[in-house]
Amino acid sequence: MKQTTEPKIIIGVDPGTIVMGYGILAVAGTGELSLLAMGVLKLNTLESHYERLHKIYDAIQALIRRYHPTDLAIEAPFYGKNVQSMLKLGRAQGAAIVAAKSANLPVTEYPPSTIKRAITGRGNASKEQVSLLLQKQLSIPEESLLTALDATDAVAVALCHHIQETSPIASSKSGSWADFVRKNPGRIK
Repeated sequence: MKQTTEPKIIIGVDPGTIVMGYGILAVAGTGELSLLAMGVLKLNTLESHYERLHKIYDAIQALIRRYHPTDLAIEAPFYGKNVQSMLKLGRAQGAAIVAAKSANLPVTEYPPSTIKRAITGRGNASKEQVSLLLQKQLSIPEESLLTALDATDAVAVALCHHIQETSPIASSKSGSWADFVRKNPGRIK
């Protein structure tokens, strides 16, 4: 990986309406990585979906105030069988994005397969495999891994963002829909 010149602090977010994971990764000017924090926001005690979204917004804002990040990276929702779950997950992601944009942070989203491939080399790796590799690379204490895989997923999002921004062999940066349309005009109907 090429070295960065400016230090960065990246917030990684694994959005969810029951459990949201977050990870804060510091990248020194030399490229040295250190994990500042990781954890989960448990939302299952809140009855209203709207209260959960507000809590996500507040939590991201609090992390921004505490760590003064330069970037926010977030896992993109993937389509499953349940459309309602997808909708709720997209709303959770939106609450986190709005919190970041309110603080003028650049936001980048990555599909789960891109994140897994960046960390493990395989786009279909398990959460446990991602967690184990992060533990070794970032010296995460084993007891921290037991709290929730959502936290290590969020750390993986932050690390993926760093890799995508600095690696000359990173396959492709995830971007906005506008970027996709511009790069793939023949795929739009």
